[in-house]
Amino acid sequence: MTRDPEFDKLRAALQAAPASDPAARAEALNRAMAAYEDSALSRQGSATPLRSTADRPPTAGFASGVRKMLRALTLKPILAATTSAAALAVGLVVFLPQAEVPTSRMAAPDPAQRSEEMAAMAPAEVAEPAPEPMMTRKTTPAPAAPQGGAADLVLEVAPSVMSVPEPGLMVPDVDTEVFANAGASPVQVTAETPVSTFSAEVDTASYAIIRSSLMAGSLPPPDAVRVEEMLNYFPYTYPAPEAGEPPFRPSITVMPTPWNPDTRLVQIGLQGRMPEVAARPPLNLVLLIDTSGSMNEPGKLPLLKQSLGLMLAELRPEDQVAIVAYAGSVGEVLAPTPAGERATILAALDRLDAGGATAGAAGLTLAYRLAEGMTAAGEVSRILLATDGDFNLGVDDPEGLEAFVARKRKTGVYLSVLGFGRGNLDDAVMQSLAQNGNGTAAYIDTLLEARKVLVDQLTGVLFPIADDVKVQVEWNPEQVAEYRLIGYETRALRREDFNIDAVDAGEIGAGHQVTAIYEVTAPGSPALRHDPLRYGAPVADAMADEAATGDIVEGAPELGFLRLRYKAPGESVSALIEAPIVAGGEVGDGARFASAVAGFGQLLRGSVYLGDWGWDEAITLAEASRGEDRFGYRNEAVTLMRLAQSLAQ
Repeated sequence: MTRDPEFDKLRAALQAAPASDPAARAEALNRAMAAYEDSALSRQGSATPLRSTADRPPTAGFASGVRKMLRALTLKPILAATTSAAALAVGLVVFLPQAEVPTSRMAAPDPAQRSEEMAAMAPAEVAEPAPEPMMTRKTTPAPAAPQGGAADLVLEVAPSVMSVPEPGLMVPDVDTEVFANAGASPVQVTAETPVSTFSAEVDTASYAIIRSSLMAGSLPPPDAVRVEEMLNYFPYTYPAPEAGEPPFRPSITVMPTPWNPDTRLVQIGLQGRMPEVAARPPLNLVLLIDTSGSMNEPGKLPLLKQSLGLMLAELRPEDQVAIVAYAGSVGEVLAPTPAGERATILAALDRLDAGGATAGAAGLTLAYRLAEGMTAAGEVSRILLATDGDFNLGVDDPEGLEAFVARKRKTGVYLSVLGFGRGNLDDAVMQSLAQNGNGTAAYIDTLLEARKVLVDQLTGVLFPIADDVKVQVEWNPEQVAEYRLIGYETRALRREDFNIDAVDAGEIGAGHQVTAIYEVTAPGSPALRHDPLRYGAPVADAMADEAATGDIVEGAPELGFLRLRYKAPGESVSALIEAPIVAGGEVGDGARFASAVAGFGQLLRGSVYLGDWGWDEAITLAEASRGEDRFGYRNEAVTLMRLAQSLAQ
């Protein structure tokens, strides 16, 4: 670990400050810190950074919270407060260079490496107890970590520390992003596992995160790639339900697989009904806004304000809006206000500033209390959480927070999440909160994306038409020997969950679309990946003869059977929709483009199922099947594919 000589001078000066005379001690501390800050600022302009991030272990736990808070706090205003504040500075400065404690959501460092680092520390690195600390740290038992992570450390911060002074010494941070994903779904043998069940998905956050990474000049982490969210980012021309029909209508397309001529793709699309604006129920919207220090970046709080400003123009006068902000402390920024009073709401948004740590749990509690109080019969209440996902204070038990949200959804209040910014994006927590809150998750990296989510698709984001939507496909082993679901790894359900109404699943909003793609292999196809079982039931001779070519022939029996379960908003008993899956029908540009996007996602994840099919083929297919592209989303996807190809090389 590289030692900073100026830092050593500062520590020595702080420890030498007279303890008997509080006024003299405060003056000495102030002079020492001023000298160090002046030295640090002078070196910021040099070629040598104050401290290289390469010399620092991954950010986690207590030190992570300290660094994030220091983004918004200068040293001089703190020192000028009291002798206790000066003592806080001693604790902060001496603590920062030491090894940090991993949180329960992050893998623990190697014990041997940790021992070597601790042994190398000089005795002087240990801070003496500071009198009357304004910030303390304590160890709180955390739920058992899946990979043996240590207990989280919880910060207790006095409200007086939470301020937004002028920019001062900025402490660099490392990437602490966490993404929710799982390994790719394996190929299933139909005779052994004929039924596939998953929750409907309409989130689009993954695609916007992928775009953000590529535009920043790097390939996205494989765990950031959720293929189903890439598919659902694009609009398709699925037929809408007729009057008197269920709230959404399924459609099925069977087509050749671009990356394997010996298999087929089965695309399942659901189109939700879009009610007239005048027929929408009144909306009670609570904007829960993260104003912590980590939001003090152009792509975070400023973009968030602009994005929510765009949305307000789409609300009706009878809708209501309330605003809750949370950081080191939580407060009601705007009481429930008619959406027609747009100037009042915009003024409240404009007053928000970033500063402090992140007390997400307290913010959610207050937001739910407000939303429940605003709700009347026949109305829709939704919390819209806007954050960078950095829940580093007040949430020492993420699983407990998710359970809290799951309990609250029984009140009928929906929770959706908008993600902003990169670097400390906790996508895993955001996804879990949205799923447990019967809501959706989106990531906003540009004002254009804000318009897509909060203007063009606002009705779907805010107004539900079906809750707990589950999809189940039973495959016919006479026609489909093997299958795999592309994506939806984090949305998998057990077979029995389909008929248990108490099991939570995805929400579909007004006008929403859901797209899912299976790759299926016929009996006898050279693309089969499993050897026949020695003791398995023999395939009938007639069936084997029909399937010898590995083709799925039009007019043949059903490939499978589709079942959908859903609940009307506010209801507890589900309804059932059924439809056969048969080959045939026209394969349009939309289906072919969806297959190109599925290939794009698998390439980003390094899939083993694509063979020699690569970037050139994906780009060619996407270009040839763009079709009608009113908003330019498909053209943008082709550009991103080209960029990803260059970065991959």
